[in-house]
Amino acid sequence: MSDPAPQVLVLVETVPADPATGRSGTVRRPSLEQLTVARRLGTPAALVCGPADDDVVAVLGQHGAATVYVVDAPEVGGYLVGPKVDAVAAVVDRGDVGCVLVTSNPEGKEVGGRVAVRLGSGIVTDAVDVQAGDGGPVATQAVVAGQWLATSQVVRGVPVIAVRPNAAPVEPAPVQAVVEKVDVTFAPSSLGARVVSRTPRATTGRPELTAAPVVVAGGRGVGSAAGFAVVEALADALGGAVGASRAATDESWYGHQFQIGQTGKTVAPALYVAAGISGAIQHRAGMQSARTVVAVNKDAKAPIFALADLGVVGDLHTVLPQVVAEIARRRA
Repeated sequence: MSDPAPQVLVLVETVPADPATGRSGTVRRPSLEQLTVARRLGTPAALVCGPADDDVVAVLGQHGAATVYVVDAPEVGGYLVGPKVDAVAAVVDRGDVGCVLVTSNPEGKEVGGRVAVRLGSGIVTDAVDVQAGDGGPVATQAVVAGQWLATSQVVRGVPVIAVRPNAAPVEPAPVQAVVEKVDVTFAPSSLGARVVSRTPRATTGRPELTAAPVVVAGGRGVGSAAGFAVVEALADALGGAVGASRAATDESWYGHQFQIGQTGKTVAPALYVAAGISGAIQHRAGMQSARTVVAVNKDAKAPIFALADLGVVGDLHTVLPQVVAEIARRRA
C-alpha cells in the first residue's frame, strides 16, 4: 500500500457563533477556497483557533477537511498573533503536515511569516495559484505591480503559503470530519501583547472588499461623494462590494479603506466593474487578477479598456442605473 498523502493544514478564519442573536458559527470564504487548493496538494486538514461548534465542523467537512484540529484556549483570542503561531507549530510538530496554507491578509501573512521562522522553512505570500509540483507545492505570484507572473517554491522544511482571496473556487467535497482537540503550551513571548478592547467595524452589509466575488469600483469619473450612490446601487444589485480608485478617495468621495490599487487593497473577484476609472497602472496593480473586467468610461481611449473583457463608452450615471433596472427586471 502507498503511504497516505501528507496533510495540508489550512488555518481557518471563522465568525464565531453569537448566542445573543442566535447566529451560528460560520467559516469565511477564503478558508473554504484554501480547502479546494489543499485537495490539489494532499489531504486537507483544518485548524480552528477558538471555538468550533457543530456548524463550523460540518462546513469544514463538507469542503473536504478530513481532520479538524481545534485549539480552544482563551489565549488565542486574548492576545495578538503569537498564540496562533504556537497553535500552528504544535500541529505541524505532530509530523503529518506537508504544507501550511493561510489567507494572504495582514494577520494571515504575519502568522505565516512567524510560523515559517519557527519551522526553519520559507513562506510564499500573495499566491494567486498553487499547484502540486516535483519537490512540493508551486505557487504563482503576480509581481512588479501585476505585470509579471512568478512561480515560487519553498525548498526547505514545511512550506507556508499565503493565498489571496478568490484565487480558487469554493468546491464542496464532503467527508466525515474528525475533530481533534489540541493542547498547546504557549510561549511567554507569545503573550506579550494583550488585546484589551475590541470595537466592531461599521458594516454596510456588503461582502468584505478583498474577499468579495463581485466588486464595483468608482473613480474620478463618479464626480462627487453623492455620485457613488449609483456605484453602491449596482454593487447591491449584484451582491458585491464597493471599491474606489485613489483619485476618488483622495477627494474624500469614499473612504480610504475602500481604495484599490498599488497603495491600497488588492482584489481578485470573479467580476470587477470599473466605473469612471481611467486605469492607471497603479490602480491596475490592485485589480488585474480579476477574472472578468467590465469598464464604463466616457473616454474611449482610457487605458482601462485595454484590460477590460467588456467595455462601455458612456456616462456611468446613465449606464449603471440602466444595468440596475435590467437586473431588477430579470429577477422579477
